[in-house]
Amino acid sequence: MLTPMAVDGDGDSWLMSYLDVLTLLITLFVLLLSLSGNGLASQGARHGGESAAFISPQAVAAAHMVASSGLRPRHDGLQPRFSGLDIEGVSVDQGQQGITLRIDDNLLFDSGQASLTGQGREVLSRLRDILGNFEGDVSVEGHTDSIPIATAQFPSNWELSSARAIAVLRYLSELDVSTERLRAVGYAETRPLKSNETAEGRAANRRVELLLHQG
Repeated sequence: MLTPMAVDGDGDSWLMSYLDVLTLLITLFVLLLSLSGNGLASQGARHGGESAAFISPQAVAAAHMVASSGLRPRHDGLQPRFSGLDIEGVSVDQGQQGITLRIDDNLLFDSGQASLTGQGREVLSRLRDILGNFEGDVSVEGHTDSIPIATAQFPSNWELSSARAIAVLRYLSELDVSTERLRAVGYAETRPLKSNETAEGRAANRRVELLLHQG
């Protein structure tokens, strides 16, 4: 029969064996990590020179910023396509969702109307090649200022902004821009760029935007 002393001894032996196994596993894990790091370093040296294996903290921070903002790196390749765009009243802006072509409404429509003017058709025709070669979706967005409108055709700015967006979409389809990639939406006065308290601000808010979503 085992004495209490012997029982305690067996328990300690089992515990020591368990700790030895854990120590070996941890050591093996650290060794594997070390070997993996050396492999990456040597591979980087073969392909990129002396400093190829080093990833700077700035690069990591930049990658994190891009990922957290929702931007995709390929959006950066869109901007040069529009760098030479020189159409009065048309501006280019890059945001998280893609590239925005912002067109002053006085280039496209007469006041209170949703029929494209001859000048408006010319402006859109000059954008046809860019839009036709773009592979993503294009959202045509109509915007107004805060001054109410109440006519038989347009009871409110919702109808006016939507009708203008649709008019632009229809003409783009006539220019053979794929309708499968087009959509129209009216925002009325809900997304102003500037204050509607001034004439300058209201003029800036009356616009049509072509938002190019990279697929």
